[in-house]
Amino acid sequence: MEKKVKLSSMNDVKEFVKMACRCDFDVDVFYNRVIIDAKSILGVLSMDLNQILTVRGYGNCDKFFAELSKFEPAEEVA
Repeated sequence: MEKKVKLSSMNDVKEFVKMACRCDFDVDVFYNRVIIDAKSILGVLSMDLNQILTVRGYGNCDKFFAELSKFEPAEEVA
């Protein structure tokens, strides 16, 4: 399962990593060709937080992906 997110602040990153750590399966964050473990706060902070990131979960955790809705990026105007 995948979802797009935008982490705009340090508090967003902390909350996101805490949410990922509660999952009993692997969660990765992608941007371009960079793949980071979503449970690593240093890894997530090393990403370009000005960009929209893709989160991929490798298990069944509907609650986690429902909670991610607070980090959904605003619609981009073309």
